[in-house]
Amino acid sequence: MTEGKNAEEKNAGTKILFSDMDGTLLKNDSTVSPETKQVLDRMTAAGHRLVLTSGRPLDSMLEVMEQEGLFYPDTLLIAYNGSLTWDCTAQAPLFSLPLPLDICRGIADAARRHGVHYQTYTDHEIVCEKEDEELRYYRRRIHLPVLLSPDPVSALTAPPYKMHAIHLTDHERLEALKADVEERFNGRVTVQFSNDQYLEFFHSGSGKGSAILQLLRHLGIPVENSFSAGDAPNDISMLQAAGCGIAMKNADPEVKESADYITRFDNEHDGLADAVALLILNGG
Repeated sequence: MTEGKNAEEKNAGTKILFSDMDGTLLKNDSTVSPETKQVLDRMTAAGHRLVLTSGRPLDSMLEVMEQEGLFYPDTLLIAYNGSLTWDCTAQAPLFSLPLPLDICRGIADAARRHGVHYQTYTDHEIVCEKEDEELRYYRRRIHLPVLLSPDPVSALTAPPYKMHAIHLTDHERLEALKADVEERFNGRVTVQFSNDQYLEFFHSGSGKGSAILQLLRHLGIPVENSFSAGDAPNDISMLQAAGCGIAMKNADPEVKESADYITRFDNEHDGLADAVALLILNGG
């Protein structure tokens, strides 16, 4: 019997939840409520799985998971909007798809033309040109060290998992940057908002939806046993890919349109926990 067949038989009855972090699992102060934690503990104790699926860098996800006690047996997570799937037990990548450096260079040039803060990442650092208001705002939640460089792309020693543009007051400027990059690279890069102020760039073969389908195949879990939950446009692909897509009550309207279920409560009031109890623990 093949290894894949073994995995499929082992996990045939397992349900799996792919959950976004900010605006979904986490309260606005980046913590998990006691009620939500209790429901996740019950879910995993019943043999089901949780895979946090975020636009955050890996180290930032691990920081929150340690702080909130979210490491469960055989924990896997999906970081950088699907560009990295990480095995927490092996402390190694399971799958990865970084962004080619020529695309990074083009994004950096376009961001400068549009007067927009941009940054990228090493394995453990934010890399950007200068410390500005946008960087300080971003680091209120993402507590990574910063590497400053007049040419951030040249400071990289390997292709990064994503680029990130931020403007705190002018969403239209980010929209113009999005259109510029999409026209130049014509399908080689995915450009998505994670909120009105954050525009993210990652490999077109990546994305949260692609990452969860790849992981489901690896684990041998049927798509119909998968659930995904999110609130922002970069979550839409995973809501569409999973057997049941869950949009938070506080989600953007376009995210709700892509969902199979909308939570009764928002992320500040255990909306995810309520949905998990209803759809996974109680079987719908």
